[in-house]
Amino acid sequence: MEPPEKSFVQQAQRENNVQMEGNISTLVSNGSVDIRGRIADKRKTGGWKASPFIIVNEVAERLAFYAIAVNMVTYLVKVMHQSIPVAATHVTDWIGAAFVLTLLGAFMADAYLGRFKTIIIFSSIYAVGMFLLTLSASIDGLRPPPCKAGLCQEASNSQTTFLYTALALIALGTGGIKPCVSSFGADQFDEADNKEVKKKYAFFNWFFFAINTGALGGITVLVYLQVKKGWIWGFGVPTGAMIISIAVLLCGTKYYRFQKPMGSPFTRFMQVMVVSVRNHWRGVKVGRETLLFEVQTEESDITGARKLARTSQYRFWDKAAVITDPESNPTTNRWRLCTVTQVEEFKSFLRVLPVWASTIALSISFAQLSTFFISQATIMDRQLGPNFEVPTGSVPVFASINALFLVPLYEKLIVPVLRRRTGHYRGITSLQRMGVGLFLSIFAMASAALIEKRRRERSPAQFSMSFFWLFPQYFLIGGAEVFTYVGQLEFFYDEATDGTRSISSAVFLSEIGIGSWLSTVIVKIVGGVTGGTEKGWLRNDLNKSKLDYFYWLLTSINLVNFLVYVVVAWKYKGKNVAGASVSDASTVKLDGPRPEITRGSS
Repeated sequence: MEPPEKSFVQQAQRENNVQMEGNISTLVSNGSVDIRGRIADKRKTGGWKASPFIIVNEVAERLAFYAIAVNMVTYLVKVMHQSIPVAATHVTDWIGAAFVLTLLGAFMADAYLGRFKTIIIFSSIYAVGMFLLTLSASIDGLRPPPCKAGLCQEASNSQTTFLYTALALIALGTGGIKPCVSSFGADQFDEADNKEVKKKYAFFNWFFFAINTGALGGITVLVYLQVKKGWIWGFGVPTGAMIISIAVLLCGTKYYRFQKPMGSPFTRFMQVMVVSVRNHWRGVKVGRETLLFEVQTEESDITGARKLARTSQYRFWDKAAVITDPESNPTTNRWRLCTVTQVEEFKSFLRVLPVWASTIALSISFAQLSTFFISQATIMDRQLGPNFEVPTGSVPVFASINALFLVPLYEKLIVPVLRRRTGHYRGITSLQRMGVGLFLSIFAMASAALIEKRRRERSPAQFSMSFFWLFPQYFLIGGAEVFTYVGQLEFFYDEATDGTRSISSAVFLSEIGIGSWLSTVIVKIVGGVTGGTEKGWLRNDLNKSKLDYFYWLLTSINLVNFLVYVVVAWKYKGKNVAGASVSDASTVKLDGPRPEITRGSS
């Protein structure tokens, strides 16, 4: 939903004169509008009136995604007749594509569609992919015949193409939804309202709780349904859930707060880079008396975005806003002259990249949850009582249960205690929270290595060791995700500017995809270096493999990554503390239509 073309600041000021409750305005301060295009009223829109509809959509999407993710290795091995290492790499590649495509979804949301329309459109694409996947499991001609006497026929090219088309649409749908849902949910809370700010950070915690609720349903109820009723039910039910979630999301339309697309941030980033480099080669320098360009309006010239104060960090890029001739310089062509706000938007994006890069290792480890962790469970004793065997795909419940009790515990008990000790309204900062998760990931993979060594050497016979031995590695990797994922949600939303919220969420989510791809690369390198699928660490028969060596390798990667992260986090300067000061941002407003000029810092 797009706001009207007029300035949201002017509209807000006009409507604030009408809608007051006592001496306090009931209108949002950030220009968000309701379904009718009016500045949103906090009494009727947003907050926890709107959030449940958004959370339901996320629950359904995660339910469908995890029902596929934890089962797809099994489906590829048992139905499509692929080997375990090949199937594992295909699944990690697919998961990687789903999360890297979040960059596309974020671009569409920020530049053209807005977050709400993007969620609806890509949810529909997701549902189509789910429908095709259900057809693949339903029609005999779309999959190879069952194995007979140990002989298995490989899937034909057409059968594989149909399956991969379905998975590609699901990945595309995931990519469009994921960067927008959390940001759209956060948009329902006004950052200028202290009460709503606290509710926003509670929303992030409960949003993650919802993610794990969907995951829990996917890896328990739906996996059990698939085992008992077959793949048609296992894929068909989440397809129906995805369709219903779109209807639920639409039902909340009158409660939502919408923000207008602000144009492509990638275009604005490119403009800053081009103009900065051009001015650098022309000998332009930034000193204390250098004139920097800014528009002379209440808000910036990025539609719907507030102005940003100049900071002294990354001063090279300030050259894009240097006014070399105040009388003749063009002020409308951003490929010739950028505003201070545009430059600062780019700087804010650059600041988060080191943090982003130093948290990717967790995603490499997390990729094992739906691949090698699952493969271990297939050859372990999963019997509970005389008549019930836990489905292989349900074993990741250990990780989801962790989140289901840890998030409420953290939000209701731990945060208040930490808040009294630290004085921070979240208990600890988002960077500290991410660090806790990265630290836990070291022990998660170390425990996985120790347990796999015991399983392989002391209990080599199939089904001789209980799957409960996998609990520590699942529990710890789940705990690592609880701390790091929610910390990332908070961090990337806080550090994003008005025009880069979706892109910032996509950058954070893309690391999950890149981590999955890196996992594939590491698996292939390890396989090639150690002797391949016949003699190497990772063979089709895990009892003859040395999977524990692979886990020790990931443990080492996590340890090094954690040390790097500590340095990066220690040196990090957020957008509010990156060197901005009154002396750095003294301004002179010119008369008439001329630009606002900011003086540079020496």
